[in-house]
Amino acid sequence: MVADADFADCVELQPEVKRLKLRKNNWDSDTYEFDEVLTEFASQKRVYEVVAKPVVESVMDGYNGTVMAYGQTGTGKTYTLGRLGEEDTAARGIMVRAMEDILADVSLETDSVSVSYLQLYMETIQDLLDPTNDNISIVEDPKSGDVSLPGASLVEIRNQQSFVELLRLGEAHRFAANTKLNTESSRSHAILMVHVKRSVKGRDSILSNENGNNSHMAKSLKPPVVRKGKLVVVDLAGSERIDKSGSEGHALEEAKSINLSLSALGKCINALAENSAHVPIRDSKLTRLLRDSFGGTARTSLVITIGPSPRHRGETTSTIMFGQRAMKVENMLKLKEEFDYKSLSRRLDIQLEKLIAEHEKQQKAFENEIERVTTEAKHQILESERNYAVEMEKERLNYQKEYMESIKKLEEKWMMNQQKHAGGENAAGLKDESSNWISNGEDSRVANMEELSEMKKKLQKETLLRKAAEEEVNKLKSQLAELKKSEALAKSDMSKLQKMLEDEACQKEKLEGEIAILHSQLLQISFEADETARRIDKGGSEKVPGSLDSLLSQVRQPQTNDLGNGEKSSIAKLFEQVGLQRILSLLEAEDVDVRIHAVKVVANLAAEETNQEKIVEAGGLKSLLMLLRSSEDETIHRVAAGAIANLAMNETNQELIMSQGGIRLLSMTAGSAEDPQTLRMVAGAIANLCGNDKLQMKLRGEGGIKALLGMVRCRHPDVLAQVARGIANFAKCESRASTQGTKNGRSLLIEDGVLPWIVQNANNEASPIRRHIELALCHLAQHEVNAKDMISGGALWELVRISRDCSREDIRTLAHRTLTSSPTFQAEMRRLGIDY
Repeated sequence: MVADADFADCVELQPEVKRLKLRKNNWDSDTYEFDEVLTEFASQKRVYEVVAKPVVESVMDGYNGTVMAYGQTGTGKTYTLGRLGEEDTAARGIMVRAMEDILADVSLETDSVSVSYLQLYMETIQDLLDPTNDNISIVEDPKSGDVSLPGASLVEIRNQQSFVELLRLGEAHRFAANTKLNTESSRSHAILMVHVKRSVKGRDSILSNENGNNSHMAKSLKPPVVRKGKLVVVDLAGSERIDKSGSEGHALEEAKSINLSLSALGKCINALAENSAHVPIRDSKLTRLLRDSFGGTARTSLVITIGPSPRHRGETTSTIMFGQRAMKVENMLKLKEEFDYKSLSRRLDIQLEKLIAEHEKQQKAFENEIERVTTEAKHQILESERNYAVEMEKERLNYQKEYMESIKKLEEKWMMNQQKHAGGENAAGLKDESSNWISNGEDSRVANMEELSEMKKKLQKETLLRKAAEEEVNKLKSQLAELKKSEALAKSDMSKLQKMLEDEACQKEKLEGEIAILHSQLLQISFEADETARRIDKGGSEKVPGSLDSLLSQVRQPQTNDLGNGEKSSIAKLFEQVGLQRILSLLEAEDVDVRIHAVKVVANLAAEETNQEKIVEAGGLKSLLMLLRSSEDETIHRVAAGAIANLAMNETNQELIMSQGGIRLLSMTAGSAEDPQTLRMVAGAIANLCGNDKLQMKLRGEGGIKALLGMVRCRHPDVLAQVARGIANFAKCESRASTQGTKNGRSLLIEDGVLPWIVQNANNEASPIRRHIELALCHLAQHEVNAKDMISGGALWELVRISRDCSREDIRTLAHRTLTSSPTFQAEMRRLGIDY
């Protein structure tokens, strides 16, 4: 709960030493020791092997065996014992796993396994496999003292599937109710009895062969020996206080019966643990049924289930004490830390130090490796740069050398050409040839000069490229340095922004606290203003300090937010100081803003159960209904309907609301309202009233069902969810009345035309709407007289879909059971060719 300040678990499990601690507070706790402690993470297989498998093995050897589950509602008794595991085989419970082991170890030709499934409800033993057999008597053998139930159904089991079907059938007939602790709380003790008869002729013949032929012949003349064993699996109802479950009316009587039988069982366990001369077996039918389980030949295994919530510390303590007495301990043991936690702590400290040292070694080795790799990388970079510079210098020298050699060769060629030209001038007869030679020499000289200029251009181009590469490297280095600087600046900016956000959050919290204080002051001012107005009315011309108009003007200031969690303490304080009568008197104020503010305060007070009775006794319910009748402000309608919805969670208040015409006023409000939130509040109030069995006819007669159906025009998912919840509550009450024989004829919902809307929204995308409508369909289908209307309205197809595709196993199982048990549905499915 959000309002609970204590969120810590009150239970600490220590499975390694088979103990648990029950905390009283943050510094004090009690320690208890058990044969085994199983945590919430223990698998179903582990639970079975620890709790039930030794008992099942004893039953197979011819002993009686019992497995019991005891604990508060909602802590896992039925899950541990009766889970079928159809979707997830790992979730199978003790009943299913025990039958698997029994069937695997018997021979169907010579052995037999038969089952009875019963419930003890209101001190009456009823047969879950045959609901008409509802008053089974207990018979005790005067000689042996054995307990038997001759009137109970005894079904022979041949395979595992038939056993699972029997369990499903029995669970469908078991009484369950919706309480504050569980939506499907078991209201009866369920008792599964498995009778095993085994022939041991084969084993005796083996023994006789070892003892000789004579004994073999003697034993062969004897009839076969049959060993009988009985396994009893008991799923006890919840062991919580009545005020925790919120039981009222018939449910209150059920809770009293459960607590009386569990109290008788606890007295018997306590007497046995203390070796008392008298054990009060006959105080309850439950203790008479379990007589063999805790005083005879039976091997009994008890699993107690507890929860960690500190809200239920009382129930948890009671459950633990029951388990301690069951272990035959004379007094409740409170161990004083007998386990040597100091040596364990020292060992853990040594291991921790070793791990820290190893981690430091690894960290140091890692850092050394990083440093070595970094150093090698730097050396390689320097070596590469050095080699690059050397190669560049060599390349430059080679280019220069080739350049000088080329120039030298060209000069030598030019000198040779000059000498040849000079020698040719002396030969007068070769004048034409010399002229040709001169022209050729000139051409060669021109070509050499062009080659030389080309070489110079290439050398210059290479030099420019080298300079550009060096500039690019320098540019990249500078960019890298700038990026590092910008990264450092970004980190500092991020840290500054984070600090600014933290400061803003702190400032926001301070402002919210100041707003809460201002709201509480505003409330106080409104009540002081009202008191001042009353004094003026009484005193006539009496002078009152201050201005009343200024106070009322402060109350008239519009509020944009309702009271939040931070103001609940202020409301409670104001409630104690001012008094409920003065708060309710403001509901009749002439100023609309004052009335709005007052009805909000009343609605917040009505949200707490402790205030509801006081509000009703002081006439608050009558005032709220008067606001619905007289006021035209939709805000007042919305908040008043919400307050009435809170009050309608109590059965006594529900009857008062109906007797004072509340359903007519809510119906009128629903017809005139347009705001979805107003419709949601009205629908929630009517939905709470729909869950009362006594008020169904009156609620329908005054237009409650028509009002619910009329609110679907809004199409808002929150409104539709409340409408669906009300229809589901109404259908569940009708189903219960039909089962008990107090109602005949068609459903009132079908007569009022609700079925088409249910079918239309049975597969709604919103899960709250869909879940409630699926429940309503299943409850309507349980009464055979509704079957034809549901078939003609298309509900059969939705029931088939729910039985196959519904995400919730309980709804899916309910739909499947309804379809298989209805002759009308079965005939229609055969006609349509539905494979089911």
